[in-house]
Parts: sequence; C-alpha cells; structure tokens
Amino acid sequence: MTNPAEHEGANLPSELDLPVLAIRNTVIFPVLAFPINVGRDKSLKAIDKAMAGDKLLGIVAQKDAKNEDPATDELYQTGTVVKILKSVIMPGNKLNVIIQGLSRIQIEEWNGTSPHLSAKVSVHDQDEVEGREFDKLLSQLRELARRIIDLSPHIPSEASFLVRSIDNPGMLADIVATNLSIGVEEKQELLETFDTKERIEKVIVLLQKEIQVLELSNKIQTEVKGEMDKAQREYFLREQLKAIQKELGEVDERQEEFEDLKKAIKKARMPKDGEQAAYKELKRMARMSPGAAEYTVSRTYLEWLTELPWAISTEDHLDVIRAQEILDEEHYDLEKVKTRIVEYLAVLKLKNDMKGPILCLVGPPGVGKTSLAKSVARALGRKMVRMSLGGVRDEAEIRGHRRTYIGSLPGKIIKSLKKAGTNNPVFILDEIDKLGADYRGDPSSALLEVLDPEQNDTFADHYLDLPFDLSKCLFIATANVADKIPGPLLDRMEVIHIPGYTPEDKVKIGKNFLMPVVHTEHGLSEETFTISDEALRTLVMSYTREAGVRSLKRELAAVARWVAREIASEKREKVDVTAEMIEEIRGPIHFFSEVAERVSVPGVATGLAWTSVGGAILFIEATRMRGKGHLALSGSLGDVMKESVGVARSYIRSMADDLGIDSDVFVNEDIHIHVPSGGVPKDGPSAGVVMLTAIVSLLTGLTVDPTIAMTGEATLRGAVLPVGGIKEKVLAAHRAGIKTVILPEKNRKDLVEVTEEIQEELTFHFASRMEQVLDIVLGAENLKKKAAELAVIKSAQAKAANQPSA
Repeated sequence: MTNPAEHEGANLPSELDLPVLAIRNTVIFPVLAFPINVGRDKSLKAIDKAMAGDKLLGIVAQKDAKNEDPATDELYQTGTVVKILKSVIMPGNKLNVIIQGLSRIQIEEWNGTSPHLSAKVSVHDQDEVEGREFDKLLSQLRELARRIIDLSPHIPSEASFLVRSIDNPGMLADIVATNLSIGVEEKQELLETFDTKERIEKVIVLLQKEIQVLELSNKIQTEVKGEMDKAQREYFLREQLKAIQKELGEVDERQEEFEDLKKAIKKARMPKDGEQAAYKELKRMARMSPGAAEYTVSRTYLEWLTELPWAISTEDHLDVIRAQEILDEEHYDLEKVKTRIVEYLAVLKLKNDMKGPILCLVGPPGVGKTSLAKSVARALGRKMVRMSLGGVRDEAEIRGHRRTYIGSLPGKIIKSLKKAGTNNPVFILDEIDKLGADYRGDPSSALLEVLDPEQNDTFADHYLDLPFDLSKCLFIATANVADKIPGPLLDRMEVIHIPGYTPEDKVKIGKNFLMPVVHTEHGLSEETFTISDEALRTLVMSYTREAGVRSLKRELAAVARWVAREIASEKREKVDVTAEMIEEIRGPIHFFSEVAERVSVPGVATGLAWTSVGGAILFIEATRMRGKGHLALSGSLGDVMKESVGVARSYIRSMADDLGIDSDVFVNEDIHIHVPSGGVPKDGPSAGVVMLTAIVSLLTGLTVDPTIAMTGEATLRGAVLPVGGIKEKVLAAHRAGIKTVILPEKNRKDLVEVTEEIQEELTFHFASRMEQVLDIVLGAENLKKKAAELAVIKSAQAKAANQPSA
C-alpha cells in the first residue's frame, strides 16, 4: 500500500520558497494527516500565505517553547514540508488546521521574518529501500510497535492494522517516532537523520527502552492493583460487618476511635521514633478492654503525642530595622538589651539554622523585663508563651511525671509548647531566681537541659519518654537578682542587666508610654485629660519610691479615675492636671527626702544597698553604753553583714591610737549597731565601709554629713574592695537627695553606666583604703586632733601612774 504523502513528496521539486510556521513542544514528521492549532499572528499570516498559493507550508520546531516571537537562530534548521488539507476557524481567533506531512526539508536561506517567516528550502525525498536487511528491520520494527500497542491501554487496537499495512520501513519509523513519549530534542534528532537505515535503528533502540519502561510500569500497576483489590476487599468486608453490627445494635465505636487516632498520628508528622512509639501504643491499646484503667492512660498519651507541634514552625520576620522600631516604640532606653536582641536577629537572618541563645534579663521589678520579651516575640512574628517559675519546687513540674503514676501529665515545658501550637515560640521563663527545691527534686537542675543549646534538641519529658527538639525556641529568662540563680544554670545563660530608671527617665516614660495606656484603660483621650511634666515629676519624687515604673502607672491610673469622675459628673469637659493639683487628687505626700529626716549626730552614717527591687539608702546607727565590751546587732542582718561589723570592730581596735579612740572602750562599754527597717532582711558585704564609719563616728564623737553616702567592702587590713550594683546605688542616692557618693576605686569604671546628668549633680570620691574614706567623711584634721588629744591624755595618765604614793 502506497501512502499519499509518499507519493506527493516524491513529486516535489528539490528546492522551494515557502512560508514557514514555527511550532512549539513537538516535531512534525512527513507522515499521516493530523490537526494542529494555530494562534500566533505570524503563524496565522503564514497559513494565509500558503492557502493563497499551492497550500504548501514549511514547519520547523523552536528551541525555546516559552518564546512567543522566536528569531531565526532560535529555530531548528531541519523541518517538514506539509500540505494544508483543511482549516477551520475556532473561538478566540484561533485556527484548527489539518496538515499532511510530505517530506523533510533543510532551511537554506531565510527570505524574511515579517509579516511571517519565509525561507528557501531544499527537499529531501524518502530513500528507496529494499533488500533482505530492510525486510528484517521492517519486521523487527513492526513487532516492537505491536508490543507497545499491547502494553499501552491508551493506544487503540486499530493501530495494529496501520502498522501491518505500511510496507515502507522509513515511513513506519516516522509514524512510530511521532507517537513515542520522548522529548522535542530527541524527536528533532530523528527528523534530522536523513539516512533511513540509521533512523530505523535509532527508533528500534527507543522502542526497546519504551517497552522496558512500560513492562515495569505494568508490573507496578499490577502489584498496586492487587494491593488495592485486597484493601478494597477488606474495606468492603468491614463495611458489611458494620452494617450487620448496626442491624444487631452492636456498633463498634472503638474502630472509629482507632481510625481517628491513626489519622492523627499520620497528620502529626512526628520523628520516626515517635511515630513507631505511637503505633506501638495504639496496637497495645487495641488489645485492652475499654473499661480498663490502662486504656484511658494510653488514650491520653496518644492524644498528647498527636497534638504536639512536632513539625509546625512559625515563619520568622527577620527585618532588623522593623525589629529595632518595635523595640524603640514599646520601651524607653534599655539600649544594651535592645542592641543584643537586634544582633541576635541579624545573625539569625544570615544563618537561618542558628541555635537560639538563652537570654537572662536581670533587673528590679517594673523596668520592663517581661514586656521586653513580648516585644521580641512581636518583632519576630512568633507565638509567645510565658512560664512563671516563682515558687516551683517540684522537678516534675518541669520534666513531667512518668506514666506509671495515676493522673500523670507532661511538665510545664511540653504543656506550653502544646498551647503555643508551634515548636519555635519565644519562651519567657519568668522569675527564674525564685525557683525552690525540696524532697521532690531540684527544678533548677531539670532546667539545665532545657537551657543548654548543645543538648536541648533532645529534651526528654518523663511523660512522653521521647526526645523533643527545643533548639528552635528562643528562651528569655527574667530575674530580679542574679545571685540567687544557681551557678550551673546561670552559666548557661547570657545575663543582661537592666538598671532602674532615673526620675527624668520616669517622667519621659510616664508621658510617652504610660499615658496612652492610661487613656485607653479609662476611656479618656488627650482631648479630655493631660498632665504636665511638673505634675509627673511630683508623682515620681513624692508618691513613688521604686526602680521601675509600676507604682507610677498605678498613681497615673488613680489620677485618671479622678479625672473620669470629674468628666462623668459633667463638672468639667477637660482636665489639665498640674503639679499644684496632685496633692488635692492623691492626698498627702507619701515620700519625703530621707536625708532631710536625718540629723547629724555621732554614730550615724548613710550607706547604699542593692536589693531585688533596685538600689536603696541604708542608714547605720551606732550607740554606746556601759558594759563589758559586748557587740549587739539588730535590723534582720544576715551572716555576711554581721561578719562585716566584726571586721570593722577589729580594724578599729587595731587602729585605735591613730583614730584617737581610747582602747578601754572595747572593754568597759557595749556597742549596739542597728539598721532601720528591721523587718526587712539585709545581707551582703557592701555595707562594710559604712559600718566601720558609723562606729568610728560614734567612738570619736565626730559627725558624718547626712548628704554623704558610701558603699564598699572593708577588710581587716583596711582595704576597700569593689562591690556590685553601682548604677542602682547611685540612682538610689540621687533619689534620696544625697550630694556626695564615696565608691571603691575599682568601681570607677562602672560610672560609665550612669548618665551624665546624674554625674553632674553628684560629687564622687574613690577610695582604696579606709583611711581615705575616714579622712573624707570625718575630716583628716579632726582625726589628727583626736589622736593628739588621746596621746596627751595617755601621757598624763602614765605620769600619774609613775608618781610615788605618800
């Protein structure tokens, strides 16, 4: 049988000038007629040109299918000349064209690219092939094509008749190549293979590969179908069993429960170990009676496993500039901690798999530690969970209880992660310095694993008995005093100290941060309620006495309630609160200058202390009475503070002559040291200097200026050692009206943290020896005078003792 294409292709001249059509995603072979869709403007014009003439058209494939208007060098140079049999206009200005492939062509020269492509081409006729070799190739080609037809269910069986009816091996190779599942490049290579024998051999190789793929695919499909048939059979039987049970009134709700748990386990995307443990527990649960106590335990355990965020993370918003804006917007000052947080975000942006640091914000109450952690969560776009550790005494509250106990549950860490719903929240560990310990274990030791970046990726909760990755969490701990945090736990955290605020800081915070909140909480606005800076300063200095701003917020809320009453009772439409109105609104002044209350008498000195609520003024009072050299102490003093008094007394006894103190005082008189506010426990070595000063003042009769305050640890040899909390102590001195502050020489560097405004308002002295402190406080000349007077008295006493008796 002769194909029409073969006949017409043989009658074509060797060279032609043709309109050319660029086609995408396929290659046209000179074979049977088939349709193509045409939509591009140049392509439509090429069709029109061909239809106006002899209906002959050149078709070439383009190299890049995405290119809407390819240049001539972006087209393959070998194509096919076709005859247009029919064209039908389709909706959307598209054309459906039925073409008949005639012969291969080679582009010799491009004639033009506008309004359509046109070229001079050379025609390559099909080779005349005959002989036993070609008969053998034809037979092999037919057999392989038949195999593919049998293996491919989507190829109609009529294709076998077409394969048997074609006697030309080259023609059959082109028909098979048209229907092969190969890429455009491979089809183009076959089109460019003009030698018929070589082309047939290439097609045979491709057919053999295709058969291997189809055989493997059919094998897999058969196996899958077998499994599916088995699963469908089981499903059908189960459905029948359910229907029978329903008719009998014996519906098995457990089966539905197990199916739901299976789906939940799969949906949770646990690690492999966790998934295996869950399925094992589910299998164990299936063998139990629903009435057994263990059944409920297993069910609760599986619910915890499936509801934890094993693979759910919140996407970080790593915009460093935006984070800085959020921190500045919500918090005044605190530059050191803000800088550290922004640095962390910057590193996280550059290295996305960074392990989270463990930050510990240490500072007095009300300075913004917890709210700062909330701002970090907002800046990162993460969920936030807060875990209060104050008063936690049981290790199981951190690690959970083992499932052997009735009513056991996971610890606070796992509970908080379930509540957050993500595995990378900002985790606030509030009041970490107030952890307790008793016979049930030490929770601070349990936290060691949680807060160690090197091992918290395998945190083991006793209840889960499976490792959970905590390394993606950002832990931020808060504490009032770092000294009370256990050493090993403190070593795992990066401590950032947040000092208290100056009065001016509080005024700015009150105006810019607290007032908008007070307005919102009390239904007021700037149009109805304003407060002057002087009024704010009065509230800060006379109605609050703290390092933070919590009391200030409460005072502002009280003023706002007074304003709200005035406006609600229609007495006023707007209230501008001034300093003169504060006492009318809030009543008598709560706090006066502590220094103003003190009188200059011997034996009284002013010290500076650092407490969990910030800096504080400490008054030391000493008195003497007849006795036997005893030393009495009062004021809830701790062991270290008692030892400081002992050290001071011993130093004074050793230096008595130089200080002008009669050593008989230590034998014939008792000394009593008292620290007011006796109900408040006090401890620490930093009161050593002020204790020594108060005793010297008492025994010399020299007074200490009440506007002078001091801090430092004193040793037996009279050295003044450095202490901590310098900024907090200086702020406390400033609040109390102190004018002069004496600090250890080695604490000179710590004044960098104190603002220049406060440094200008105070006078600082630095001492490395107690002699220097006493010279500043009591006066060097006064001490020399006392020593000289004592020497005269002792000399007179010695002469009197040496005179002969009558």
